[in-house]
Formats: sequence, C-alpha cells, structure tokens
Amino acid sequence: MPDRAPDRADRTTTDTGTHAGSSTGTATVDPPAGGAPEATAPVPPGDAAPGPAYPRHWEADIVASDGGIVHLRPIQPSDADALLAFHQLLSDRTRYLRYFGPYPRIPPRDLERFVTVDHHKRVAFVALLGDEIIAVGRYEGLSDPDKPDAPVTSAEVAFVVRDDHQGRGLGSILLEHLAAAARENGLDRFEAEVLVENHAMVRVFREAGYQVRRAFAEGVLHLEFDIDPTERSLAVRDSREQAAEARSVANVLNPTSVAVIGASTDPSKIGHAVLSNLLRANFTGPVYPVNPDARSVRGVRAYASVTDIPDPVDLAVVAIPAAGIDEVMDSCLEKGVKALVVVSSGFADAGGHGVSAERKLVAEARAHGMRVIGPNALGVANLADEVRLNASLAPDLPPRGRVGFFSQSGALGTAILATAKSRGLGLSTFVSAGNRADVSGNDLLQFWQTDPATDVVLLYLETFGNPRKFGRLARRLARTKPVVAAKSGRHAAPERLRESAVPIDDASVRALFEQSGVIRVETIAQLFDTALLLAYQPLPKGRRVAVVGNSTALNVLVTDALRDEGMETAGDPVDVGAAASPEEFAAAVGRALEADGAAEADSIVVVFVPPIATPGAEYARVLRETANSGVDKPVAAVFLAMEGVPDELAVPLPDGTPGPGSVPSYASPERAVQALSRVARYAAWREMPVGEFVEPDGIDVDRARAVIERFGVHTDPDRAADGAGDAATRTLSDDEAVELLGCFGIPVTVFRRVRGSQAAEAAAEEIGYPIALKAVGDRWRHRTDLVGVRLDLGSAAAVRRAFADLERVTGKDEVYVQRMAPKGTSCVLEVAEDPSFGSLLSFGISGMATQLLDDRAFRVVPLSTEDAAELIRAPRAAPLLTGYRGSEPADLAALEDLALRVGAMAEALPELRSLALDPVLASAEGAFVTGARVVLGPPPTRDDHGPRRLG
Repeated sequence: MPDRAPDRADRTTTDTGTHAGSSTGTATVDPPAGGAPEATAPVPPGDAAPGPAYPRHWEADIVASDGGIVHLRPIQPSDADALLAFHQLLSDRTRYLRYFGPYPRIPPRDLERFVTVDHHKRVAFVALLGDEIIAVGRYEGLSDPDKPDAPVTSAEVAFVVRDDHQGRGLGSILLEHLAAAARENGLDRFEAEVLVENHAMVRVFREAGYQVRRAFAEGVLHLEFDIDPTERSLAVRDSREQAAEARSVANVLNPTSVAVIGASTDPSKIGHAVLSNLLRANFTGPVYPVNPDARSVRGVRAYASVTDIPDPVDLAVVAIPAAGIDEVMDSCLEKGVKALVVVSSGFADAGGHGVSAERKLVAEARAHGMRVIGPNALGVANLADEVRLNASLAPDLPPRGRVGFFSQSGALGTAILATAKSRGLGLSTFVSAGNRADVSGNDLLQFWQTDPATDVVLLYLETFGNPRKFGRLARRLARTKPVVAAKSGRHAAPERLRESAVPIDDASVRALFEQSGVIRVETIAQLFDTALLLAYQPLPKGRRVAVVGNSTALNVLVTDALRDEGMETAGDPVDVGAAASPEEFAAAVGRALEADGAAEADSIVVVFVPPIATPGAEYARVLRETANSGVDKPVAAVFLAMEGVPDELAVPLPDGTPGPGSVPSYASPERAVQALSRVARYAAWREMPVGEFVEPDGIDVDRARAVIERFGVHTDPDRAADGAGDAATRTLSDDEAVELLGCFGIPVTVFRRVRGSQAAEAAAEEIGYPIALKAVGDRWRHRTDLVGVRLDLGSAAAVRRAFADLERVTGKDEVYVQRMAPKGTSCVLEVAEDPSFGSLLSFGISGMATQLLDDRAFRVVPLSTEDAAELIRAPRAAPLLTGYRGSEPADLAALEDLALRVGAMAEALPELRSLALDPVLASAEGAFVTGARVVLGPPPTRDDHGPRRLG
C-alpha cells in the first residue's frame, strides 16, 4: 500500500447540509492538554506575490449554486492569517467531521505546511469572498514505499467549507478544480476517508459523476475513484453550471428591492429616467433613490448612500459618472448588494483609462459575489406580473409575452423595444448588456433554458464572450426553444470592438450558428419577422407551402420567393379574386390547410390586397378564425396595409396581449416567405438526430502527446495564456506528420521522398506500381493543372520520363514517389485555429471553381457524428460525391470517419495550429489521404475546457 499523506491534520469536509464534514482521519499534531496554543502566521519568503511556479491559469471566478460569485485560486504563504481566521469560524461540529476529533486551533507547524505547497504533488485551493477564505480544498500525493522513485499517480483529497457558506455547492466546485489540477500533474486517482455518519460528504463524491469504490472499517469509509472525466461527470458539471449561472441571472431579473444610485431630481439626467421608469412600471418591490443632495426624488424618500437604506438591497442601478464608481462599489459591497446594472458610460467605451476602470469594476464586484450588467447598458426588464421590473432607460416596454431578448448594444436597445411594441411582439425579459464586461449572452442562454416564461430567444450580438461555450449552450437550448441571432460586424467592426475583442471570421460565425441550430438573420427587421412567426405560430413539419390570395400578381411574387428560398409549392396558388367575400376567402384558406395528396401543405402564405372601398378588417378576422380551427400548420399573412400583429389578426390573452394562434402580417411577400423559410430550416434541424460525440477506434491520444513532447513543441499553459505568440510554431516534416496522424488512425498513402532519377526508380519498385511522381513544394504539387504531378506511372521507363519532366519544370531533382490511390474525387479537409472559436474544420471539393467560389463547409470542433455527416454533404459541389451524372458514388461513411478523426485530433491536441489533408481521394473503396501538412505551436487558451469558470 502507498504511504498515507503526511498531512494528517488536513481532512475533507463537505459544503452541503448541516453535517458539513469529513474525511481523512485524525490530526498528527495533537493539541496539548488545555487546548492548542494560538498559532502565529509564518513569514512568507520574500515578497508575498506569487512566485514563478505559481499556476496562475488555475485562478477562476466561479458561480456558486445560489448565483453568487466566488473567486478560486491556489493557496499562498501569505494566506496564513486568513486561514487562521477561517479555521476559528468553523463550528465544533464541522471541525469534528473534518478532523475526526477536537482541533480548536491550528498549530504553527501545521499552518506552515498548509499554506506552503509545491502546486504539483501538494496542491491547495482557497475560495474567497473579498479577502475572506470561505472554503479550502487540497490534495496530497501518495507515494508507494516499494517504489519511492515511481511517479505519483494517486492523491488523498480533502476540503472544508465555512458553516455560513455550506449549501452553496462549493465542495463540488473544489473537487472539480482539484481533479483538473491533478490530471494536469499526471495523477489519475483520488482517495478519501470519511466518517460513516457524514452522509453529505459521501454524497458530494457520489454525485460528482465518478465511479466511487468503497471500503468500510471502524466507522470510517475509505473511498477511491478515478478522476478522468466521464460522460456522467461532464453531464453533472454542465448541469450544475447551468443551474448556477441561471440563478445568477435570476438574481438580476427577479430582485425584491432596487436602489437607484444617482437618482437625480433633474428630469434630463439618466438617474431620474431610470427611477421614473421603475415607478411607472409598478415594480412590485420597494425602490430606493440614492442621492446625497436630496430628501426625496419623484416623491420617494432618498438616501445619502446605499448603506443608509434600512432594508436589504438585491439590485443596484448605477447612474453616476465613471469617476465616482469606486465610492459606489465600496458602499454596495458593504451593503451586500447581489447585482449591479451600470447604465453609466465612460468605461471601455471611452477607451484609455476607461478600460482599466471597467476591469477594476468587474474584478471588485466578482470578488464580493456580485454580477454586473454593463457598463454603458440600457438596463434590464422583467415583464412578469409578479415582478414588473423596468430598470432601464427605455420609457415604454412592449406587452408581456414569451420572448426573451438580449441586446449588446445599449443605443440600439431603445429602438429594439420600440419596434417590438409597434409590431405586437410580447417579451418576457430583456437585457441590454452594453460593454458586456461581466454578464453576457451566454449567461442569458443558461437562464432562458429553464425559464418557464420564455419560449423564444432573440439575440443582437456585436461580439462573443466565449464562442465555444456559446455553441454548446445554444445547441442545447435550440433543441427545445428557437434561438434567433443577428450578429453585426460581418465585414467591419467599430474601432472600440476591434480593440477589445478577438477578430472573428464570418465563416466561423456561420459554422457556429448552423451547427448550433441558431437561426441567423442579417437585419433587425428580419429578426422581428422571424420572431413573430416563432412566437405565435407552430413549427412547420416540412417545406411544402400553399399559397392563397386575392391577387394573381402577388401570388406569383410569393411563388418566386418560395423557389428562391428553396421551398416547395403545394399545388398551384389559389386566387379567390378581388370580389371574393370574407366567407369565400376563409373557405379557400381552410381548403388549403386541410388539403391532402399533391396539394398537401406544411404551411400556408395568405395574401390579401384590400380592393377599393373594401375594408380588410373582416377578412383578417376570418383568417384568424380559420387559422385556429384545429389544423396545426403555421400561417403567414401578407396584408399590405398591416405589419406585425394587428388586433384583427391577434388571438388575445386575458390581459389583451397577443397569444398563440395570432397570425403575423408582413409588408411584402418576400419578407413573409423568408421568415417562413428560416423557421422551416430550423424545424428540420430540430428533427434531425442529435448525433453522438464518439471517439473512433484506433486513436491513441497518450502516444500522440508523447510524440508532440518529443518534437519539442512548447505546451506550458501559463506561457500560452500570457500570449507566448507563434514564435514556437513548427511545420512538421513528412515523417513527423505521418507519425502524428497515425496516432489518430489516419494513414497516409505510402510514399518516399528521394533525390535523383535512380532513387525514384528504386522507390517505385519498393512501393509497387502504379505510382505517382510529385514535385516537392506546394507551389507545384497543388496546382489545379497538375503541372507538378505525374500519375499512373506503371514502369521504370515511365518514372524516368516523368522525373525528367518535373526536373525541367521545377529545376529540382527531388520528388515524392507515392503509391497510386484508387481513382476518386479529390477533396480537401483542413483544420484552422480560430483565435476566438478554437479549432474550425473545413471540407470542400478540390478544383479551381470551388476555390474561386469558396465552396467550403465549416464546423466547429468538437464534432458529433451528425456534424460530420452534414459537413461532408454541405458544399454545393457535394453531389460529385454521390453519383452525379452517373459517376460511381464515393464511400461517404469513410469521409465522415476521417472528419471525426481529424476533429478528435484537433480537440485532443490544442497544440495543433493547422492541418491540411490535401488531396483526399474519395472513391467507392474509401477515403485515401495522399498529402498532409501539420503545424504545431503553443496551445491557445480554451475557456470552455476543464472545470467550471466564468468566461
């Protein structure tokens, strides 16, 4: 058996329930009779700042289960005093469960050991709220006495949480981060000893998703479990992350009280506007104006400081200049405010010093457990009857509905809200994040996933917070609730955004949205066009559309638009004529909805042009009634005099707002059809299989990592996080590339690189005819006219002639000799490292036309089986692979398998900066890689890997 950890005074405890304890035995240093002497903090060597071995990349802000923020970082010697204070605040019960006996004080020798670790064999984390330690977790490597020089692969784990912070999920968070650190240090197993009465501690380990092995002796449970991530442990992590981040947003949108800091008596000031809007919306809780120079604002008693407010404050809206934010932060921290909405500008939006001020604002807020909306935000709104919150600068809100809206732009937010109101789109919640210094669209996606009041999600984005996380969250949300997004800056972004965000190629955005099921729109008008259909009509079951109208000309426009959008017409358009009565009009719509056979439709577009002196209200009424006659098909109307959801087309809820079944009207046939097409594509995506994230057979990641280490590519996470740049990138040699690809089951068709005609002939004899001769250098080898390639050489004489040709063309006597792969369609499969998204996989058919038209499909790594299938079939030239004009179809399953292997390689090896398999010959016999180029370099920071953390 391995030696037990010498740090016997450090025992595990849990953070759940009243029995907060446990784990690993009794203390080695027993307090003397009469209690332990008061410990004194050891003096840290030199400066208290972290040393060069300090793993800064382990630091993280974490959302606890109650929505509050906790800062996690490795312990330092300078934490000694704070650790003593932490220990003194533990209850006797917690200490008993923690140490298996009385341990009222930490002796100096233990204290020095607790705060002095090597961040490798001995690791400890502290969870902080402000300057106070509220939880500690650590592991201690276990050595095998029979093999003292063997690498440590197992460790004893321990953690303890202060009594007043138990029940916040901190034990689970510490376990996640300790396991991640241990894996990084080469460990693969944790052990712990827990008092049998400590059910809560056992539950922490069991519910983490690991396979826990137990042994019982003398009232103590000995637990062991492997710490490699499992499908269940990752699912547990994601579920806890979703619940915690959703709760943090709920704290913002469901406050029981609001303070307006900077509430001015001057109607022209933003502080006056926010207070007025809160009062006008009839917020259900108390509102506290904060103004040191006024006794009251808008007839409501004012307070000089938020700390003077006698009752708790959940949400503070900050409407003072950026220069005064420090004083406000101090008072909010002292008051225990849960969240801030900063509507003031002058932060990162002003550049220069404002960027530093914004970072400081967020750092201080997170350190004290607060979330921040903004700065430079329009504000937030929750239209639920039990809340009625309008903590924003927008004086008028749309009606209550079931659509959630996130806007990054504060300036555009007012226009968005006004447009929603004018078009009859009801909202559940609205958040304008401004500079998005803390709360981002990702946080709102977490909230809306489980928000019962929201059925549709709208996003206006200028930048992404964590794109990889966005893709994961959006894909999960879009399976149950439509997500519609407008992403600005496709061609050019404002200077302030170029300075503060990593540039993102539009192809990456397109791939991310397509893969995640997000409905992408180009304009705000398209955003509302699509949202109206999703909010009030059912999803179509297919792409067949019936057309009914009273104008032949407009029916033709609808038909043209349907074909432009790739939709199908269900039978011929029906023209009821300009003189048709409302009853005749309704009957025609009813027949189209109920038709079967060739005329059966999945949806219907109804066009109505009011004849002269004929009001359209009655026609709208009968259309609404017919559309809601029990047939579950979406109806889009083109009433040329109406846009949005007019009263005549609305199915009112008890409060008078439009509800399900309301028929949206569009200003033109084209806009109606485009909205319907977007919704139909989304409905088809939702019906597609989810796909599985599988690892193909024959992949050896450990061997690949050993190969990369042998190549000498730098992999230090700290250096990569500090921007080590591309100085260390290296293009692998042919043999190195083949070796690395082989670790992922990707063979390269056999080749030799030789110099001279005789060597080429010898290589051809060794490989076996027929062979291909290729010039060295991409300049010649990858030209579409094949000037640097000679194919199907079946004899030594043919090799000599081909060699002479290539030598004359290139001026070089060095060539590749490669076995001929089966004839097929030439394809290109590439991996590129997007600076923000991570690895992006592209696929296309080789050829000048496809290169000129950029006919490539993209997917973001990681790749599911369904992603791989879509990637191969997505290019416009993909029919060349499926038997176009009588050609033999290629083995698409082999191409999909190759894409999955490349995706697995990109996901497992963050050092992979680019990879090109070119060409890949796809035929009925399989997919054959005949060329490869691999570039390795320092790994970029991937915020969506590992344990939970705020991005």
